[in-house]
Amino acid sequence: METGNHASASEFLLLGLSSRPERRELIFGLFLAMYPVGAAGNLLIFLAVGSDSHPHTPMYFLLSSLSLVDFCFISATVPKMLVNIQTKTQSISYGGCLAQIYFCILLANMDSFLLTAMAYDRYVAICHPLRYSTVMSLWICALMLGSSWLIASSHSLLHTLLMARLELLEFCASNVISYFFCDLVPLLQLSCSKTQLNQLMILLVGGLIVFIPFLGILISYVHIVSAVLKFPSARGKQKAFSTCGSHLTAVIFFYGTITGVYLSPSSSHSADKDSLASVMYMVVTPMLNPFIYCLRNQDMKGALRKLVSVKAPPHGL
Repeated sequence: METGNHASASEFLLLGLSSRPERRELIFGLFLAMYPVGAAGNLLIFLAVGSDSHPHTPMYFLLSSLSLVDFCFISATVPKMLVNIQTKTQSISYGGCLAQIYFCILLANMDSFLLTAMAYDRYVAICHPLRYSTVMSLWICALMLGSSWLIASSHSLLHTLLMARLELLEFCASNVISYFFCDLVPLLQLSCSKTQLNQLMILLVGGLIVFIPFLGILISYVHIVSAVLKFPSARGKQKAFSTCGSHLTAVIFFYGTITGVYLSPSSSHSADKDSLASVMYMVVTPMLNPFIYCLRNQDMKGALRKLVSVKAPPHGL
């Protein structure tokens, strides 16, 4: 351990996305608008699927699960950031910091697993349509979802426990985090203790958690493209590709930003770049998911109308 000024970290200071007061006000207004849109959109999709009897298919089961995860994902960090900006406190306790780490890793993993399951769903629907009801039964979807929660919980617990052991050691004199939430990378940069084990687990376990689902998505789309190119009609090809376009957009946003933050060399990290990437996969992508996945779908539009509509009383009453 290095010698020098050490401090026991009972709380941390989150600088947010900018230290300039005028920019902080702009950021507050922007996120104050984004959060209700993302939270309400995902919650409406989840409630619409649960309340309507028509869209109870594997695809909608996965969509509702993704919406619930994204609702929790966007709620894990943004409200705390808004409160800090409004009250000008910027502080978060060590326990609150560990809680943010746990839930952010858990929900990011679930997003990854659900994106993979949705890619597999499209693969079966396009490449093996006659076997779709058998291969993608609701029981199999529930098994996939339960396994995903188990793996994601174990992974997030591993990193949280490894980070918690550093509490007994010391953090270097500064307890300032140049992020809008508590994350593994900036916390490890503050620690004066040996963090090689933490960094190794991020690269090995985290790398596998990211790489294996991404490989599954890639393999699914290789088969999808190969099958669609064999379709005789151009309209059939266009329809098949249109069902995958939104999913591919979310995959590129999510995996591109999360890989840049966690799997790039530490020498390439900068606070501004990592914060922007984190905003993309933790706030922007969950906010857009209800639009790119659900609101373009006629069945989901119908379910949403049924959820929010108020029946008019009979005439004469």
